[in-house]
Amino acid sequence: MNKDTENTITQLMSKENLPQLCINVFLSQYAKMIAGEESVIREDKIKPVDHVADMESLPDFSQQGEAVLNQAVMLKLNGGLGTGMGLEKAKSLLVAKNELSFLEIIIKQVISQRKNFSSEMPLVFMNSFSTESDTCAVLDKFPELMNGQKNISLTFVQNKVPKILADTHEPAEWPKDPSKIWCPPGHGDIYTALQTSGILDQLLKEGIKYAFISNSDNLGATMDLSILGYFAEQDTSFMMEVADRTAADRKGGHLAQFSQGGLLLRESAQCHQDDIDNFQDINKYKFFNTNNLWIRLDRLKELVDANSGILNLPLIQNSKTLDPRDSASPNVIQMETAMGAAISNFKGSIALRIPKTRFTPIKTTNELLGLWSNAFILDKNNLVVTNPERKEGYIVISLDDKYYKKIDDLQTRFPEGAPNLLSCTKLTITGDVKFGSNIKLIGNVVINNNSDQQLIIKSGTILEG
Repeated sequence: MNKDTENTITQLMSKENLPQLCINVFLSQYAKMIAGEESVIREDKIKPVDHVADMESLPDFSQQGEAVLNQAVMLKLNGGLGTGMGLEKAKSLLVAKNELSFLEIIIKQVISQRKNFSSEMPLVFMNSFSTESDTCAVLDKFPELMNGQKNISLTFVQNKVPKILADTHEPAEWPKDPSKIWCPPGHGDIYTALQTSGILDQLLKEGIKYAFISNSDNLGATMDLSILGYFAEQDTSFMMEVADRTAADRKGGHLAQFSQGGLLLRESAQCHQDDIDNFQDINKYKFFNTNNLWIRLDRLKELVDANSGILNLPLIQNSKTLDPRDSASPNVIQMETAMGAAISNFKGSIALRIPKTRFTPIKTTNELLGLWSNAFILDKNNLVVTNPERKEGYIVISLDDKYYKKIDDLQTRFPEGAPNLLSCTKLTITGDVKFGSNIKLIGNVVINNNSDQQLIIKSGTILEG
């Protein structure tokens, strides 16, 4: 690595008061890029995973889980802004169900679990610089949350790293908006941020060994006592919850294993052009990473301490324009790492197949409309469950991106909330359609408006596919 460039990067990050460990981690990743280290994982170096333990066929480990619940922490990744839905604030502040936001539901879930099991299981959010203040404002409304926190902070902030110019491999500059030269380092930064924030030491000092980590937009990812008990009984350091890949998951990261053994995660950005067909073969690579992870914190501490704080994760290089809204701005490389890739760092890592109920992330307004509807309810413990009156399978919703992709557009066209979808199997809308109140949809409903005029579905209408 060029010494001048290294000094430039160090000075740039130091001016932002980024911790020295964060700088060291970034420089180690930068050195990989400059050295031409392949970030791709070639097909001939790995093989599929044919079988993993299945949550639905395991014995009940709830008793073991309850016994170690006070040694567990629920850790939520909460740095996303929901820009894909037109948001400029924490995605978890979106109303999810019963006029409660994702964040409020997560808080209520934890408070209920503490009460039900006389537990002091802490809850911790990893925020970004963009979501920290908004998140803390909501947390302040729940002073009872501190009753089970011991001496552990409710939040910590992930780091940021400089974008690198694609042509010169120098740190990017953008005087008209200096904030644009920074980017998030991917959720793999959690292993650095846990150390630099002091949270890892706080947790260990309070006797916390088992961390369950998941995304804040996945309300199905709760602290399941049976899974906690199973993880504890296996005495392993790392466990990834995986789900069956479907046609919709062909481009997502999948579970694999090295030829000589040991599990790994391969993301799409790590797939060679010649291997795309194999990567997307859902019959060959059967399981995808849900980003629900279980980690033994004491063993994570041992591992990072033995490696100067740096967890060696595969480098992911994402090609972007410096200003996402300006296609004429310079091409840059955003260097990232994936949290799940740490599965390769721990000897004896395992995976657990989970049902759909534990993986219900809300990434689009299609999924959000379904969550709003009566196809799902909040039970007495604030868990999102399928409405027991629903006899159909999981609902599939497809809304026209032109009119429904942004949250404001969705709310404008469903001003009275979601229609009655209790008996709806599939909803497809093309064109501009606005819904009144008390509308019921049954079966496979397709609404197609080719007109330039908005189609209005009158209140009280029943549509059957």
